[in-house]
Amino acid sequence: MVQIVGAVAFAHLLNDLIQAVLPAIYPLLKDKYRLSFGQIGWIALVYQVTASLLQPWVGLYTDKRPLPYLLPLGMIVTLVGVGGLAMADSYPALILASAVIGIGSATFHPEASRVARMASGGRFGTAQSAFQVGGNTGSALGPIVASAIILPFGQTAVGWLAFVAIAAIWVLFGVTRWRVRHSAAQTGAPAPSHASPHSRAEIVRALAAIGILMFAKFIYIGAFTNYFTFYLIERFGLTARESQFYLFCFLAAVAVGTFAGGPVGDRIGRKAVIWASFLGVAPFAMVLPHANLFWTTLFAISIGLIMSSAFAALVVYAQELVPGRVGLVSGLMFGLMFGISGIGAAGLGQLADIHGIVWVYKFCAYLPLLGLATILLPRSHKHRPSL
Repeated sequence: MVQIVGAVAFAHLLNDLIQAVLPAIYPLLKDKYRLSFGQIGWIALVYQVTASLLQPWVGLYTDKRPLPYLLPLGMIVTLVGVGGLAMADSYPALILASAVIGIGSATFHPEASRVARMASGGRFGTAQSAFQVGGNTGSALGPIVASAIILPFGQTAVGWLAFVAIAAIWVLFGVTRWRVRHSAAQTGAPAPSHASPHSRAEIVRALAAIGILMFAKFIYIGAFTNYFTFYLIERFGLTARESQFYLFCFLAAVAVGTFAGGPVGDRIGRKAVIWASFLGVAPFAMVLPHANLFWTTLFAISIGLIMSSAFAALVVYAQELVPGRVGLVSGLMFGLMFGISGIGAAGLGQLADIHGIVWVYKFCAYLPLLGLATILLPRSHKHRPSL
């Protein structure tokens, strides 16, 4: 089982490495096509919203009619998107390639999250955390790959990512064979209770709170993934290649925080992790726009490390609120993540065009305070691992 979780996490790493290259090359695309921040935001919006709209439907459908081969199929679609991005020669072509990559992501995440839960052995937070940290590690490597391979050689070098996609397809075919052999585990093991321990009012209130928390988390993190390079270039005079290192530091911290958050949530309770991940970030968020480069780097790493620790807790929290709908809930959570990130990227891009990129970071500094919505979450009934 550990090998399957590891394989899915590795495939998630490869998938999200490809996805992360797109925002990492925004400075290249901005210069080559003379784009505004608003147009960059629209590229992000199309990619993120395409992924977000499809994921809940994919999850809902596969809850009723499992389609294990969606895993490699989704990566094949991503491979097509990579080719389109490498060959795009206009802004509309960039938009189309972004949409295709979004479709590939949408077909991958719900089913991959389900497999991670199936293979968890009851340690749902730890498995979800391992799965997510694979993706975050890939996201962290994206800027390094962009800096080493794509920025020096130009947009067509994106085509080298085809080898990454092919490796992921190979891994996912192996995972799918395991998934088919163990399909009985979908209905067999978790049978104890498809009834939630919470009242309907508690569920509605908790899901609304999770929505607010996801909004705050992913708009703020999206400000870094989409615009941190531009912030560093404008504020400190860095080059596009130099800025990728600092983006890598932030995304690596996100990966570490995600990995730590799941096991800690299994031990001390998910609500405690969520409280700490938001309120612990607030002081750093307020100070960051006024700091020099050294402290900006430390504050960004602290923000990524602390705030990312909540994601596995939020996903498992939602899965426990609506038992028996793992695919739907996973699709909704990842869909919310992509949708909020995309809308936030477009909105922040427009604000950056009007007020400047530094103002955007001062504005976003207040978002972690929305973590006060955690008070609306009921106490989790299942937060200790079964040993």
